[in-house]
Amino acid sequence: MKCDAGHRRPGARTVAPLCAGRTARIFSRTASRGATPMLRDMPELAFRDGVMDRIRLREPRFAEPAYLFVLAALEYCQARLPQRRHLTGRELAEGCRDLALERYGVLARMVLEHWGVKETVDFGDIVFTLVDLGLLLTQSTDTRADFAGVYDFAHAFERDYPWNRTSAA
Repeated sequence: MKCDAGHRRPGARTVAPLCAGRTARIFSRTASRGATPMLRDMPELAFRDGVMDRIRLREPRFAEPAYLFVLAALEYCQARLPQRRHLTGRELAEGCRDLALERYGVLARMVLEHWGVKETVDFGDIVFTLVDLGLLLTQSTDTRADFAGVYDFAHAFERDYPWNRTSAA
């Protein structure tokens, strides 16, 4: 998946797209006010006026942060590669898991489910909604099925969480 992305809220500064692609701006970053010192420095992404309305018309199941999270996960995955390239559905789903655990820790599953994301196929539904709207680009071989069953949420976010792992004796 490749992004064709950027957004702006009143008072926010417009930034370059999160992902490689055209320079259309569909999202922005705003400083988090009143947050803890660590979170205060983290910019908040938001879609420009009208973009989320277009998304909701196609796929109303997921909250706005779920779409922004998938875009952030796309950039997160790209940043971990030696060179930017197309990602498979499996790679992006795994990147979503890793980013969720890094950002939200033990609450990762709860946060994703609060946004409507309950299984890896939901990441595919989000991606292909963004593709349908021209905000992401895919290859002809990409399908929603690439995201199906990549991992089980209960396993990935609970049973495999560091303190739940049993050490080999």
